[in-house]
Amino acid sequence: MRWRKLLLVFAIAPFASGPTAANEANFETEVAPLLIKRCVECHQGRDPSGNLLLTTAEGFHQGGDSGPVIDLENLGASYFLHRVADGEMPPESRGQSQKLPDEEIEVLRRWIVGGAKWPEGRVLDLFERTSDVRGGRDLWSLQPVERPAVPQLESLQQPTNPIDAFILARLEQEQMQPAPTASKRELLRRLYFDLIGLPPTLAQIEAFEQDDSPQAFDQVVDQLLDMPQYGERWGRYWLDLVRYADTSGYERDQEKPFAWKYRDWVVAALNADMPYDRFVIEQLAGDELPQRTEASVIATGFLRLGTWNDEPNDPLDYQYDRLEDLVHTTSSTFLAMTVKCARCHDHKFDAITHEDYYRMASAFWAGPIATRARSLLGGPKPNELGATEVLGWTDLGPTPPPLHVLKNGEREVPLDEVVPASLSMIPALEKTFDAAPEGSKTSHRRLQLANWIATAENPLTARVLVNRIWQHHFGQGIVRSPNNFGFLADPPTHPRLLDWLADEFVQGGWKIKRLHKLILTSKTWQQSSTHPTAAEYAQKDSTNRLWWKSERRRLDAEALRDAMLAVSGELDLRVGGPGFRPSIAAAALEGLSKKSAAWNPSPADAQTRRSLYMFSKRGLLPPMMTTFNFSDATQSCGQRDVTTVPTQALVLMNNPFVHDRSSKLAKSIIENAKHPQDQVAQLWSIVYGRKPTAAETQLAQQHLETQLNRFEKLATTSSQETPAPSAETRAMASLAHVLLNSNEFIYID
Repeated sequence: MRWRKLLLVFAIAPFASGPTAANEANFETEVAPLLIKRCVECHQGRDPSGNLLLTTAEGFHQGGDSGPVIDLENLGASYFLHRVADGEMPPESRGQSQKLPDEEIEVLRRWIVGGAKWPEGRVLDLFERTSDVRGGRDLWSLQPVERPAVPQLESLQQPTNPIDAFILARLEQEQMQPAPTASKRELLRRLYFDLIGLPPTLAQIEAFEQDDSPQAFDQVVDQLLDMPQYGERWGRYWLDLVRYADTSGYERDQEKPFAWKYRDWVVAALNADMPYDRFVIEQLAGDELPQRTEASVIATGFLRLGTWNDEPNDPLDYQYDRLEDLVHTTSSTFLAMTVKCARCHDHKFDAITHEDYYRMASAFWAGPIATRARSLLGGPKPNELGATEVLGWTDLGPTPPPLHVLKNGEREVPLDEVVPASLSMIPALEKTFDAAPEGSKTSHRRLQLANWIATAENPLTARVLVNRIWQHHFGQGIVRSPNNFGFLADPPTHPRLLDWLADEFVQGGWKIKRLHKLILTSKTWQQSSTHPTAAEYAQKDSTNRLWWKSERRRLDAEALRDAMLAVSGELDLRVGGPGFRPSIAAAALEGLSKKSAAWNPSPADAQTRRSLYMFSKRGLLPPMMTTFNFSDATQSCGQRDVTTVPTQALVLMNNPFVHDRSSKLAKSIIENAKHPQDQVAQLWSIVYGRKPTAAETQLAQQHLETQLNRFEKLATTSSQETPAPSAETRAMASLAHVLLNSNEFIYID
C-alpha cells in the first residue's frame, strides 16, 4: 500500500502545488455543475457505482469500494484526482475514452487542493440544472408559460395579428421581408385542405375570388370549421398520436371490438370544439368523472389502442410492456416527453427520474393489463362502465397491488414501492396522489394524473398542443420535434411566440377552433410559397425557420385518396360507424398464412367513404396508403415522414383505385359535355378548380385524339366477351389520369 501511495503521488505531481485564495475553485459556480455533468449520473441514489456517492459531502469523504477518494494528508495526491487525470473516470463509453478536458481537470484540482470544501447540507441533484450533456429542471419547456409583450416593429408596418408581429420582428432583425400574400385561389385551396382535407370546387373558388368584402376570408374559415369534415380531417392527426388501429397486431392481429367508437368520439369532440383540458381528462379518466357518460367512457379507448399480444411468452413480463406503452403514449401525446426512457434508469437527457416512470405507471396499474385480465375486453363487464359495446378502460378495483421500482427494469429485481404521484420534473406542480374516495370502484389515480396534465399551470400541455396545431398548418412546428420537448428537442424557432400562443390558448378557454382562426387569419399563414428573393434568403435560412414564405406541401395519403374521390364525384360523406375494408391487390396478401380468410374487402359502394373510415389492420396496411407515408400505428406518431420516392409515381400510374377514379370522372364528363373543347374545360375545372389555358386546351385535345385512335384500333382487334368501355371513354380516362398524376393536383401551394 505504501508503494501504491508513492506511485499516486508521483502520478499527480503536477497537482502538488498549494492553492491560493485567488485561484480556489468556487463550489456552486464551478465544482457543482462539473460534478453534476460528469459524475453524479453514476454516483447517486440507492446503488451508486462503486458504492461511491457523490451527491453529498458525507458520501464524498466516505469514499467507495476502493477506499477514500481524497488524501487528507496530501490533498494533491488524492485518488479522485488520479482517476480523473489518467482518463479512467469517467469510464469509457462504447469503447471511447471520455477523459475530461484539461480545464475541467484543473477545476477539480483547484477544488481538491483547496480543501475540497462542500457547503453544509448541500445535496447535488442530477437534474438541478441544464448542461451541455443533459437537461435539468430549468429547461425552457419546463418553465412557467409567461405571456410576452407583442413586439413593436421599427421598419415594417405594425400588423393587427400578434402572430405576425412576432414573425416580422425576427425578419426585421435579419433585414428580410416576408413573401407576398398568396392568390385568392391558392389561399382557398390551401384553406380547404388545411381544415377539411378536401379540395374546393370551381364554383367555390370563383365565389371567393369575386367577394371583395373584408369579411370574406373569415366567413369561409367559420364555414369550414362548422363542417363535420373538419373533425374528420383533424381527428386523423390525433389518431396518429394515439397509435390508433382497428386490430391488435402480433401474429393473430385480431380485431379490437368497437375501436371505431373511439375514432368517432375524437371526431365528435373536435367538431363540438370540446375544450382541450376536458379532451385530455376524458381520454385518461372518462370513467372516473363524477358525471361520466357513455361518450366519456368511450374516450378511455385511448388506453386500449396499443398492440396487444393475447399469448405472450411470459405474461408476467408482458404486463410491464403494456405499462410501457401506456406511459409512453400518454407522456408523448400530452407532454411531448419521452418518459419511457426511464423504465430502467434515470433518463439520460431529461429531468425524468427512474422513479418518475413508475409514478406515472402506477396510474394504470389498477387497470386491465395484468394476467388476471388477459382478454381484450378484460376487466369489469361493459355494463359496469355505464355503457354497452365499448372498448373502454376502468380499474379492476379501488386499491391496486403495490408497484415497485424495478432495478434495470427487471421484474424479478424490485426495489422500493412507488408512491403514486405526478412527475417530479416540475417541482412547483409535484403532487402525491390521494387514495380513492370511500366507496369508489376505481383508484382515481388516472383522474388525478389527468388533472395534473390538464391544469393551466402545467407548462408543457398548452405549449405542446399549440405547437401541433401550428405544425399541421405550416408543415413544421415552432418546435420541430413535436413529440419531444426535452433536451434533444429542436429548440423553438420563436420561443416568445410559442409562449404567447400557449397563454392565448388557455386564456381563450382551451378552444382549438379559436386557435385555428387566429393562425389562419395571420399574414404569416397567408404568404405565398414563392418569394422574389428566395435564392438569397435560402442561403440565410434554407429550412425556413424564420417563416419568410409558405411551404409547398404534398397531399398526405388520406387527402390524396379523398381528393380523387371528390373530383370523380364518388365521395361518400357519411360520418361515423364501423370502418370499410378497401380492396388490396393479391400480391400484397402473399405473405399471409391464410390469404382467403385474412382480408375480405367491403362492397365497392362502401369503399368510397373518406380514408379516415378505412379499417386499419396493423399487419396489412393498404400499399397505396403506406407508399404515401401513412402512419404504421405501432407507437405515437407526432409527425409523419414526407418522402418523395419512385414508388409513389408508380402507384399513381398503375394502382387500380386511381384508374377507377379516372374512369368514373371520364364517364361523367362525356355524359355532360359532347365537344372535346368543352370536355377539356370541364375536366380542368373539376380537377384543378380553374379553366385551362389555350396551350393546355390544345395539348389536351391532341392527347384525346391520339388516344381515341389508339383505343379504336384496340377495340377492332379485341375478342373480349365482356364489353369494354368505349374508345371515347378510355381516351378521356387517359387524360383524366394524367391530371390526377400531376403536381398541381398532388401539391398545395
